[in-house]
Amino acid sequence: MHYSHHHPENDPSYRGLSVNEGVESLPAINPYRQTRKKRQQLTADEFVAGIRSGNVAILSQAVTLVESSLSEHQQLAQEVIEKCLPYTGNSIRLGITGVPGAGKSTFIEVIGMHLVRSGHKLAVLAIDPSSERSKGSILGDKTRMEELSVAPNAFIRPSPSAGSLGGVARKTRESIVLCEAAGFDTIFVETVGVGQSETAVHSMVDFFLLIQLTGAGDELQGIKRGIMEMADGIAINKCDGNNKDKADVARAQFQNALHLFPAPDSGWSPEVVTCSAIENTGIREVWLMVQNFVKFTKSNHYFDKKRNSQSKYWMYESINDHLKTNFYQNEVIKKLLIDAEKDVLTNKKSSFIAAKDLLDRYFSL
Repeated sequence: MHYSHHHPENDPSYRGLSVNEGVESLPAINPYRQTRKKRQQLTADEFVAGIRSGNVAILSQAVTLVESSLSEHQQLAQEVIEKCLPYTGNSIRLGITGVPGAGKSTFIEVIGMHLVRSGHKLAVLAIDPSSERSKGSILGDKTRMEELSVAPNAFIRPSPSAGSLGGVARKTRESIVLCEAAGFDTIFVETVGVGQSETAVHSMVDFFLLIQLTGAGDELQGIKRGIMEMADGIAINKCDGNNKDKADVARAQFQNALHLFPAPDSGWSPEVVTCSAIENTGIREVWLMVQNFVKFTKSNHYFDKKRNSQSKYWMYESINDHLKTNFYQNEVIKKLLIDAEKDVLTNKKSSFIAAKDLLDRYFSL
């Protein structure tokens, strides 16, 4: 009998005990499985051709490229955006904000389906700088937009879930360019986060819509004056059932409140309409309000003037963003920052002197 030398238990001195050889260990990877080829990165021209032909898969890849923080991706993304620019500017950009629980998702789905059925191509983007803290995600909302998310002429895209408001907003602005080049004639930009995100959305849309609820007397106290002043129109949602009378009261209260603000530069008088996303009532009136605004501002040339000032604003925002990123990613500055922090915390230097020294060093590199 053959005794394996691998197992001491198989020595003849251990009577009645033997250990068989184990089976040879199998490879971790199935040798018969074909390895999937790594997807080849498209060139800028291939991206543009795909986007222009309305290929949603390629559009999604391009938006992912825009959202990437890798420098090679950013370089390619900027090239794609530049080549898409001649095909942009032909959409209506609608910003949508509202208090939590105002029913934004349901409203977007209902008005979105109304537009898609009318022959429009709709893209829904979002700005959510808060999701990094709350670990929430807009889509989230995608599961609540069941019909719209599968509609052939609709494209729903969550916001990048990390980064500063400036970074997220800039990427959303670039995504608008890509969506317009892909032939989407209506773009919704939803603000999911709270605070300054409304200002960011306002700086990239033509019409800014505030979704509100009934009980305006209480709500008016909780709304920042700035958001009310930014609104080109207010839609009081959930105007159904027992809420109808309250909604009419709220409408009058909001309309009166809007008259107290200075007249907007557009010359447009902001309107207040009531609607019910659940019952699909008042939705046409909301869209008619948006169309009337576009017609009005195009006739007095404010529409193009606003878009031009937005483009200028985003040029400066982009400069600020790149300078800040470049400063903090600089290896020399990274090391000096640690010492500067210690100096400030131990009162060896004031915050302002420490900052000035760091900037002087940065600009001398």
